[in-house]
Amino acid sequence: MRSIFIMALLLGVGTALSGCGVVAAPCRIASAVIKVVPVVGHAAAVPTDVCADAIDP
Repeated sequence: MRSIFIMALLLGVGTALSGCGVVAAPCRIASAVIKVVPVVGHAAAVPTDVCADAIDP
């Protein structure tokens, strides 16, 4: 229970200090992973790139 509180506190502090970048991180990470796929990776990553740009322009 205590570790959940600490993780939530760190997430809150990180979000407050860095703005929307923390919130957009999952979209950016997913995009980077998808782009590794040969041939279709960049085309398939377009929705996640749009997601990240909408959250953190």
